[in-house]
Amino acid sequence: MRTAEIQRKTKETEISLTLNLDGAGNAEIDSGVGFFDHMLELFAVHGGLDVQLRCKGDTQVDAHHTVEDVGIALGDAIKAALGDKRGIARFAQRLVPMDECAALVALDLSGRPYLAFETRLTGKAGAFDLELVEEFMRALSTHAGMNLYMKLLREGNLHHAAESLFKALALCVRDAVKIVSDRVPSSKGMLE
Repeated sequence: MRTAEIQRKTKETEISLTLNLDGAGNAEIDSGVGFFDHMLELFAVHGGLDVQLRCKGDTQVDAHHTVEDVGIALGDAIKAALGDKRGIARFAQRLVPMDECAALVALDLSGRPYLAFETRLTGKAGAFDLELVEEFMRALSTHAGMNLYMKLLREGNLHHAAESLFKALALCVRDAVKIVSDRVPSSKGMLE
């Protein structure tokens, strides 16, 4: 089974996370940040991932440390669960509409992190500062060793915009981690 357990404790956050890449989309999420929990739950459901997350963060300051550190922990979990990446599809791309919004996401589980975030998510969804979506994606891509390209093709309601990005990411992760062969998908014979 391709699973990982991550424990992360700093002066700002304390995180316990388990991940099963071959799950059924079961999510038990409690980050202490309501809108973020919603995004992580739909990420798990649409990605077909089982995710259990508990985070105690310094949300009395704001949600920044919680969101960034959960991205770090989730990226570490994806990387650990993939192991040597033998047999994975590696690449994926998805265009996902969410009502009036649409997001395009592409990724490569190459081991080399890079984030291209081509959208202006500013403002709030409820109490959630939407510029933190980019911070989460940066931490995730860095720690998973993932090239991640995200573009909002059509803007609209800010909740819908964020949701389209998270759903597209979920489908890309589901597609990219799928086992499609018995070899490491690289002409070098390894991914790092």
